[in-house]
Amino acid sequence: MNYLERDLRAQAEKYKNLFLISEKLHSCMDMETLLEELFVILHENYSDYSYCLFLSFDTHSRENYPIKELEYDSENVAAAKAYALGEVQFEQSITDRNAIIYAPLKGIQGVYGVLQMIARDSVDFPESEIEFITLLAGSVGHAIENAKLYQQSEQLVCNLKLLNEATKQFNSNLKLEEAMSNISQQIQSAFQAEEVGFFVLTDDQLKVKLLPGSTPYFYSKLGQVYIQYFKEKILQEKDSLYFADFRSEMEVGEEFHSIMAVPVYQGQSLKGFSIVMHHKPYFFTFDTYKLLQTLIQHSSLALMNHKLREELNKLVITDYLTKLHSRKYLDEKILHSMKKDKQGTFILIDIDNFKKINDTYGHQVGDEILVQVANVIKANIREKDIGARWGGEELAIYLPMVSLDNGTAIAKRLIKKVEENSNPRVTVSCGVSYWYKDLAHSYQSLFKRADEALYVAKTTGKNRVVAQTDHHEAS
Repeated sequence: MNYLERDLRAQAEKYKNLFLISEKLHSCMDMETLLEELFVILHENYSDYSYCLFLSFDTHSRENYPIKELEYDSENVAAAKAYALGEVQFEQSITDRNAIIYAPLKGIQGVYGVLQMIARDSVDFPESEIEFITLLAGSVGHAIENAKLYQQSEQLVCNLKLLNEATKQFNSNLKLEEAMSNISQQIQSAFQAEEVGFFVLTDDQLKVKLLPGSTPYFYSKLGQVYIQYFKEKILQEKDSLYFADFRSEMEVGEEFHSIMAVPVYQGQSLKGFSIVMHHKPYFFTFDTYKLLQTLIQHSSLALMNHKLREELNKLVITDYLTKLHSRKYLDEKILHSMKKDKQGTFILIDIDNFKKINDTYGHQVGDEILVQVANVIKANIREKDIGARWGGEELAIYLPMVSLDNGTAIAKRLIKKVEENSNPRVTVSCGVSYWYKDLAHSYQSLFKRADEALYVAKTTGKNRVVAQTDHHEAS
């Protein structure tokens, strides 16, 4: 075999190896795996060379491999030129007798970096070596592009799933607290965020209400500092905020560096905002920020609809004038209580001489009196007690798990408070009834006994409380 034949066979073997290398690189869809495989290949094929990758994108592999960020400075002129022009560049070190080649990592859509190869004790690279390194760098560029596109598509699928799940949560029949908690968990999981907060503003935009689903940090004093700072910042900027390495004049003991803050608008009106934070600088990418913007904007309409639906549900169960519950809501709650509780007390209330008030002062004052009495009721019952408008000038209170004696005492306190806090001064009469599980009291008899006791109170002097009599107890 002559020299030419051996050279041709060596060249064929070399390009066969390049094909196998390209095949191996293109099978790597994970960037870390791709870079790891590349340096194994370089070590096997260029053990006598020094090499380095200059990359234009961020990677966590710099500590393990000879990777540098591509920067435009005096030390990297040839590398920057190879990247900018997409053409191979050369350098020669006369003192060290080194030949250096910079081969761009070119894909179809762009250049992703530069491969630097250093041949020790050489003045120049052979033409065949230049061609091989150029083809190898091109193969690496295409492999990086494929891996990045694959990762982007995977991320896009994850993003779409996140958006879809968030929309489902907001448009579901879940309570706002449950929906916000689920969204918060999804953001923490998808973005690996340490703190997530959701906030709504009062109509005057002076105060901020923290929504359920926010992480506990925002309930702390330090968290409140961030809330107020970004509220003012958003009101001033009227736009979303992205800080890769946050520095401010805030004097806080626990500083977060990566912060995203996105406002929620209804039309042109700022209704609230969201804050996502992490201690590490540059933790959130700009793509993450854009996704959060899309997520919040995508969900803002659903959030507003959710709030409107809750307000509508509240209107359905609330009397428009007194803001007490409706009679239908009261009936439902009493029936539910009679199934799960052991006892309960019902108070039926009537405003004394209400027709005379309307005739003397007018119906507008009559309405004001109803509101005043309703306010006294709301101020003197527990959160789990139910105050309701029974009809006309009659109001009602249901006290779950309260005995007849205690219920009667509450009614007596109530008539005293009404007389003290009404203007023009009015009085009320109360009929009190009671149920107990062991006595098999019925739902209908509870109302009947209270109505009969109220009739006695009205016909025996008014401004008084009458409780059900003994002969009613088993009816």
